Amino acid sequence: MADDVRSALDALIRERGEDYSAISRLLGRNPAYIQQFIKRGSPRKLSEEDRLRLAAYFRVPETRLGGRADGGPAGDMAPAAALVTVPRIAIGASAGPGGIAEIEERDRPIAFDDGLLRDLGAGRRAALSIIRVAGESMEPTLHDGDDILVDRDASEIRPGGIYVLRLDDLLMVKRLLRDDRGLVVHSDNPAHPEIAGFDPATLQVIGRVLWCGRKL
Repeated sequence: MADDVRSALDALIRERGEDYSAISRLLGRNPAYIQQFIKRGSPRKLSEEDRLRLAAYFRVPETRLGGRADGGPAGDMAPAAALVTVPRIAIGASAGPGGIAEIEERDRPIAFDDGLLRDLGAGRRAALSIIRVAGESMEPTLHDGDDILVDRDASEIRPGGIYVLRLDDLLMVKRLLRDDRGLVVHSDNPAHPEIAGFDPATLQVIGRVLWCGRKL
């Protein structure tokens, strides 16, 4: 029975495109907790609280993760909503105005409704990250200190989209446009000049910005 639960959980994680550490953080556990449970059988079984949370997250009956069929109203009912936890990551030092600030609070992910992520066009959930904006070059669209949701799989350039990118080793978040000059790195703040006429080979797209949030 325990082996069946571990296999079922492993399959759910792989189907969702998640990773063990992200699911561990969802449970408030250390990053190796789920990997140890699946690969080493430690702990031997999930606690009731962990099982309930995982069933709600993956939108599956609790019985699939070892709950009893007669275990109460939640036993065989799939929860109404699933939440996807997206980690905050550190991707390097601040690049100055319009750059990206290094984020230390890696243990404080943000949870998104899975349906909202689909509406935003997100791909693999494991390729999503939260990064913090530094500088005012993208105002009024993005403000200094905003959290942005970045899809690292979305590296194909769509003119008009906002991207996290690296140009000549400078890390920044900018809008990418295309005109008779070729590809243009655009700042929404008119006080900051555009960058054009560069060698496209020096541009690395890290991911596309799907959403932003800020503290009021």
